[in-house]
Amino acid sequence: MIKRLIDWLKQPLGLIAVGIALLAVFSFAAYGISLTQQPPEQPVQFPHQTHVAFGIQCLYCHPGAAKGPAAGIPSQAKCWACHNQIAKTETSLLLAPLKQAVLSGQPLEWVPVAQVPDFVQFNHRAHVAAGQNCENCHGDMSKVTIAENPQVFNMGFCLDCHKQVAGDDHEKLVKLVDCGTCHY
Repeated sequence: MIKRLIDWLKQPLGLIAVGIALLAVFSFAAYGISLTQQPPEQPVQFPHQTHVAFGIQCLYCHPGAAKGPAAGIPSQAKCWACHNQIAKTETSLLLAPLKQAVLSGQPLEWVPVAQVPDFVQFNHRAHVAAGQNCENCHGDMSKVTIAENPQVFNMGFCLDCHKQVAGDDHEKLVKLVDCGTCHY
């Protein structure tokens, strides 16, 4: 039985079937990877470009980035402190979920956009302290409505940046590319 299958696979029709099967597996894998790079659906389609245009700095809404590992998401109270003073808030369909959440006391369930695997210990604070701008990793938010990853966050992306930051300083390079820097 197995010998017949192997003999069939050696025939032109069998080779075509194997090629189609490999192409299907590759296509499903590529599709799955592409899904991981899509911005998730959020409770409020937050317009970053509008807020950046008003001169609001990243650390105003994401103060955790200067203090610890996670940048954090602003509380509804912080958003509402500005938006309850804007007349447009009353009629804006975009702001309706925020208004409803504040009035009902139910929190908005934001979905993280930029995530690293559990075996990576990323700390925003170290990067902010080193003078890295948010745009270096998250892209220019003045050009996007909904936050999305402008590139794939992977080890190669991070190592390239660490090598560039170290430049010709060998001691700094050794520290920045050491596995224990991110995997501890």
